[in-house]
Amino acid sequence: MGLSAQEVSVFFSQYYLDCLSQASYMIGDETTGRAVVVDPRRDVSEYLNDAESHGFTIVGVINTHFHADFVAGHLEMASRTGAWIGYGRRAETEYEIRKLAEGDTISLGEVTLTVMETPGHTPESISVLVHERADDTVPYGVLTGDALFIGDVGRPDLLASVGVTAEELGAMLHDSVQHKLMGLPDEVRVFPAHGAGSSCGKNLSTERQSTIGEQRATNYACAPMTEQEFVAIVTAGQSAAPGYFAYDADLNRRERALFDPASAPKALDAQDFLAHRAAGAVVVDARDPQEFAAGHVRGAVNVPADGRFAEQAGTVLPVDADLLVVAPEEREEEIVTRLARVGFDRAAGYLASPDSAMAAMAEEVAPASRLTAAQLRAELAGENPPVVVDVRTCGERGDTGFIEGALHLPLGELPGRLDEIPRDEPLVVHCAGGHRSSIAASLLRHRGFEDVSDILGGYTAWALLNAPAA
Repeated sequence: MGLSAQEVSVFFSQYYLDCLSQASYMIGDETTGRAVVVDPRRDVSEYLNDAESHGFTIVGVINTHFHADFVAGHLEMASRTGAWIGYGRRAETEYEIRKLAEGDTISLGEVTLTVMETPGHTPESISVLVHERADDTVPYGVLTGDALFIGDVGRPDLLASVGVTAEELGAMLHDSVQHKLMGLPDEVRVFPAHGAGSSCGKNLSTERQSTIGEQRATNYACAPMTEQEFVAIVTAGQSAAPGYFAYDADLNRRERALFDPASAPKALDAQDFLAHRAAGAVVVDARDPQEFAAGHVRGAVNVPADGRFAEQAGTVLPVDADLLVVAPEEREEEIVTRLARVGFDRAAGYLASPDSAMAAMAEEVAPASRLTAAQLRAELAGENPPVVVDVRTCGERGDTGFIEGALHLPLGELPGRLDEIPRDEPLVVHCAGGHRSSIAASLLRHRGFEDVSDILGGYTAWALLNAPAA
C-alpha cells in the first residue's frame, strides 16, 4: 500500500509490486462505502482485506489496457466480489465487460471517476480521472495506466496489439500524451501503472507519483514536438520485450482459470521430482546463484528469487511446460504465486528439503562453473580462448564498455537467438554483476550447451581488474 488522501470522503491507495514494478489502485467513497480497483494483480487478497477493513464494497474493477507484463486479477476480483469488469471501448474479450468510452463517469457517491481514452501503448488504453466531488474543476489525480509514466511514456512497439503497427500506435500516443494528458491542469497528480525497472518503457523514474506540471517540465516525451519527432524519440532505444509478454497480453483477453491462493503447491520427494522431470517438466531453481553453483539438479534453470524473479522467469522459461520448483527455505508458496502472476500456472510441485533430497539423488546433481575476472583474462590469453557472451542491455554496454570480441545477446533476446552461439566451443557468460549471467548460463546448459561458465562479479569485476593503473 502507499498513498492515502486526507479528504473526508475519498479513499485512495496505491499498491506497488517491486518484482514487476507494477502499481494498482483502490479508490473508494467513504460516505457510500463503494470502491473500484484499477489494474489489480491475480492474488487479490490484499485488496479484499483492505476493502473489508474500511467497510467498502468493491463494485467494479478496471483494467487500463490489456497488460502484457502480468496477468491481471480482474477475473479473480469479479469472482470474489461480483464486481463488473471495465475496459476501454475498443477492448474485445471472451468474458463480459463494461466498455468505457471518453467522458464516461463512474459515480461512487461524492467521489467520481471520469474516463479518458488514451490509446497508443495499446489501442484500448484508457486513463482514469479521480474527482473528489463530481463538480470539481481540478481532479484529485489521474491514473494513466501505461500511457504516461513518471519520466517516460508507454512503449508503442510491444506485441500486445495484433494488427496495429508501432507507428500507428505512436501517432495515437502522441495525441494522448501531448494533447489529452498535457491538457490537464499542472496540479493534477499522476499515478502510473509502472515504475523503474519495467520493460513497458525505457526511462521510468523510481518515483511512484508525480504531477502533470512536473511531467510537463521534466519528461522528455511531454515536451512539445511534432508527431514524427515524438514517434522517433519514443521508439528509439527500446530493449527487447520479454518473451512472455505476447502470451500474457493474449491471456488477459481470455476466460481463463482463476488463481487459487488456497491451493498450496505440492511437496515432492526426490523420486517424484525426478519422475516429473523425466516426463518433461522444467526445473526452475530460485536459490541464490552461489548456492545454485554449489550444486543443482541437472538441467535446472536458475532464476534467483531475490530479484526480478517473475519477469526473468517469464523471459527464459517456456510458457507451455510443467514446472518444478526448487525454492529457498520457506519460500515455496511465494515462488509459485510469483510465477502465477505472469501466467505460469503449471507448477507440478516443489522439491521438499532440497539439501537432503539432492544428497539422495547425487548422481543427478551437478555444480555450475563460475570464473573470476582474473581466470577469464587468463583463459582469453590461452590457446583455446572461450567465446564470451554478454547478456547486458545495449544501454549498459554503451555506458560502461564491453569485452572485446564478446557476442552481445541481451537476456531478453537470448532464448530466441541460441543458434548464434557456437556449440563446440567453451562459453563464458557475463552480465553487470553476476545475477543475470547465472540465469543465462543455466539456460544454455538446459538447452544442451555443455561447456558453460559465468563470471563472478560480472563486467563490474572485469572493468576493475582491467582499469588503467592510477
